[in-house]
Amino acid sequence: MNNRRFARTAGWLVLPCVIAAGLLAWYVTRQPASPFEQQQATSFDPALVSRGEYVARVSDCVACHSLAGKQPFAGGLEMATPLGAIHATNITPDREHGIGTYSLADFDRAVRHGVAPGGRRLYPAMPYPSYVKLSDDDVKALYAFFMKGVQPANPPNIPSDIPWPLNMRWPIALWNGVFAPTATYAAKPGQDALWNRGAYIVQGPGHCGSCHTPRGLAFNEKALDESGAPFLAGALLDGWYAPSLRQDHNTGLGRWSEAQIVQFLKTGRNAHAVVYGSMTEAFNNSTQFMADDDLAAIARYLKSLPGDPKRDGSPWQYQAVAASQDVPGAHTYATRCASCHGLDGKGQPEWMPPLAGATSALSKENASAINITLNGSQRVVTAGLPDAYRMPAFREQLSDDEIAQVLTYVRSTWGNQGGAVDAKAVGKLRGHTDPASSSPIILHMR
Repeated sequence: MNNRRFARTAGWLVLPCVIAAGLLAWYVTRQPASPFEQQQATSFDPALVSRGEYVARVSDCVACHSLAGKQPFAGGLEMATPLGAIHATNITPDREHGIGTYSLADFDRAVRHGVAPGGRRLYPAMPYPSYVKLSDDDVKALYAFFMKGVQPANPPNIPSDIPWPLNMRWPIALWNGVFAPTATYAAKPGQDALWNRGAYIVQGPGHCGSCHTPRGLAFNEKALDESGAPFLAGALLDGWYAPSLRQDHNTGLGRWSEAQIVQFLKTGRNAHAVVYGSMTEAFNNSTQFMADDDLAAIARYLKSLPGDPKRDGSPWQYQAVAASQDVPGAHTYATRCASCHGLDGKGQPEWMPPLAGATSALSKENASAINITLNGSQRVVTAGLPDAYRMPAFREQLSDDEIAQVLTYVRSTWGNQGGAVDAKAVGKLRGHTDPASSSPIILHMR
């Protein structure tokens, strides 16, 4: 009697666990729905392929999925994550190692939902939380480009270095359920076509938030559109600080006009700044190739995002200072920096960026200031031609103390409010970074 009662009780306890396990297994292996389930794309109009190439440019696919000197989109780029290194995959139409066997629906699920054929989850280093906003037409165009406009290449994909059990991918399905949206971009009522086009590019294919939006404990972007205050409010990433793209006067775009934003994205420079750090790759491979109308749309949208005076501090104003070699760092600045950036910190606008009022000199985050001084900048390549000027690396010429002193001088002079830099912070970044290449890095799409 007692045995039967125990068995009955155990059965009632086990049954919910079995059901829960079954539901979990279904959830983590299910394939998201695609509007292209019944469509078989076998021939591609040249205009559609060309359109797809442009969408790929805007989406900057080449930056992660290509290596300099290698076949375009053959993968291999190593990306560090807190759990271990992962490698970008081969996305050429090769049928063995690439995506040559993908249907349009398979391609859609991978790009917009991070799910490969068979239900395998992609790591969210692939910015599908942003790409989900791509329109159906742009997804079809992308597919046409990768299937018809890209040459097959057969380098095998490199496994990740993430150790077991952290490399199990089924938890990503749960992460997606909490943090990854599922809807394409919907035009916002009350805003004009230019604003909506800019919002679409910034939130979707441009995936600007991947770098410029701070992340939560689960490595999720804290906001994915203008409805959240953290959206594009600035974030630390890979030894750089991607600044705010909101209307913050000091650390954002508050002092930039729409025309200056367009100029920066098209030419890599304006009166306020020159591209450097990770933004150099985005410029070299993506933004300079965008249509002028799209750049204008991006500028319109970004200028609509309000800043946060509490976070940003009092508005910067230039303050002239008397030359003095007695202040720590002043002599190093005069001998190492002033020939380009000027003793007055004003630089030579549009060629040598000013340090007076620079975002890196006003932000409390000092990673970019340290990194660019230690390692210099990558070559800016415009229309296939490398820039004649680049920031040199000073890691061999200056000690940690000297770099800390000169950066403290820059960040506390001419009205700058960034504050002091500690030599320990310089040493830490020195040990985790490498000098930028002085050779131009050009990634080809075809």
